[in-house]
Formats: sequence, structure tokens, C-alpha cells
Amino acid sequence: MRADIAAGGVFPDYSLPDQDEVVRKLSEIQGRDPMILTLARGHYCPKEHLQHLELAGMQAKLAVAYTKIVTITTDVHHTMQEFRASVGAQWPFLSDPGRIVQRELEIQEYTDPDNDPMIPHTLVLKPGLVVHSVYNGYWFWGRPSTDELWRDLRAASAEVRPDWDLSKPGLREAWDSGDHSKFHGWDRKA
Repeated sequence: MRADIAAGGVFPDYSLPDQDEVVRKLSEIQGRDPMILTLARGHYCPKEHLQHLELAGMQAKLAVAYTKIVTITTDVHHTMQEFRASVGAQWPFLSDPGRIVQRELEIQEYTDPDNDPMIPHTLVLKPGLVVHSVYNGYWFWGRPSTDELWRDLRAASAEVRPDWDLSKPGLREAWDSGDHSKFHGWDRKA
């Protein structure tokens, strides 16, 4: 992985086609929320299936926690759709068969010339695609557990949510005065 893709760095804002062949930009998917990003080997890898099944088990928690998730894979469109369906994923899968991400991030898995995949990585990103944590999943134990993701997302959310602790001085006064800009979602409803 490129040296700048580390905690505090900014992940590139790739635009790639999703499972519906709609070109999606990472920053638009993320919005103002934390995000889990998986850079996957592809459908053929049993490790990917297991990790994505575990992530699929977290979907309800991610939704109520205002957290996004995206998978980028080198699979072609139809194969990517099958991969997504086979694990029950409801989040966007982005297709990169041209291996743009693999080349630009310097993550070619050179030990598998038959499939030419990316070295799998899982990242937790704060809003603005700011890297909070990076996991190298070449070996399965290098991938984050759901507990590790929970801890990373807790820490990232506490950093970026002004209303994380409602007892923080000034929050109650802001709310009572009608200033809801520090409260997630409320500034858009005003």
C-alpha cells in the first residue's frame, strides 16, 4: 500500500461503476459519515466470502450508526453482482476490472498471477475519506474482526460527531437556541 494511505492520510476519491452499472464516487457514497472500505480479491476467494458474510451480519448496526460500507473488487460486472448477492450484501460494490485502484495504490498481489487481484485491505475512513485505520488482509488474520471494526468506528465517530457526548458544554444551549448544526441529521431537517 502506498505510504500516504495511512492514518491521517486521505484516500483517493475513486469513481467506479456499481452493481447497477451506475458510476459512483466514494465521497458521494460516504457523505458525512464514517465508512468501511474493503478492497477485495474477488468472488473466487473464500476468505473474501467469509469476511463479507461477517460484514453482511453487521449491516443493520451500520445503518443505525450512520456508517457506510463499500467494496471495490477487480471482478467484472456480472461476477461482482454474483459475489454481492452470494454474501447478502446491501451496500455498493464497485467494479475495477481495469485494476486502476490496484496500480495506483501499489497493491498488486503478485503471488497470484492467474487472477491478478489486489492485496486485500480493509480501511475505516472518517468523513472526507480521511484514513482512520488500515488492515492488510493478505492473510486472513490480518483482516479486522467485527469487534475491531466496532472499536475503530467508535473512535472515529467520537472524533467527528460534535454531538457524540450530549453533556459536552454548549450543546444543550445550542439545541435550545435552535442551532441544530452540531447534531447529526438535524441541520438538514431545519
